[in-house]
Amino acid sequence: MKMICIGRNYAEHAKELNNEVPSDPVIFLKPRSALLFPDKPLYYPEFTDDLHYECELVVKICKNGKYIKEKFAPKYYNEITVGLDFTARDLQQKQKAKGLPWEIAKAFDCSAALGKFIPITPDMNLNNIKFHLKLNDKVVQDGNSADMIFNINKIVEYVSQYFTLNIGDVIFTGTPAGVGPVSVYDKLEGFIGSEKLLDVDIR
Repeated sequence: MKMICIGRNYAEHAKELNNEVPSDPVIFLKPRSALLFPDKPLYYPEFTDDLHYECELVVKICKNGKYIKEKFAPKYYNEITVGLDFTARDLQQKQKAKGLPWEIAKAFDCSAALGKFIPITPDMNLNNIKFHLKLNDKVVQDGNSADMIFNINKIVEYVSQYFTLNIGDVIFTGTPAGVGPVSVYDKLEGFIGSEKLLDVDIR
């Protein structure tokens, strides 16, 4: 299982972190050990003082593929959910300032939370999926896939040029504006529409 993540896929989020809006998808990976199991809390890592949430739509790959054309991409995923890409923002900034990779800020143990996957149905418009994140019962991120710079099918086409996609892999499609820090005892809840799919407690 690979967790493939897309960075800077919403223009407003790129701006809030003072990043350029990319001309191609920005890709990074999280290892299997980054998966936070359902109903398990995230223990605040000792190596950061600035842990941030990033809520994203996530699709699950259902068919092996390589060099997938955009028009055929929908055949390769069949479920969707919301996920959290936890980021040690202070470590990321230090690594970026040195021109170094920032996996230690993004790919650490339990840094990827996945909600309950739901089937993608024929009446679901993947270019107009509304989702949001609540922090302690207050909405902090409110996104819509319509605002993605690269839509899901374009992401699948681009990613599959470099990585073979395997059944069970997941793709985090990027986060909208509104990212921010979490503290011990915070509660995070992720939704697609009005359906809650994700619960994470910080300990």
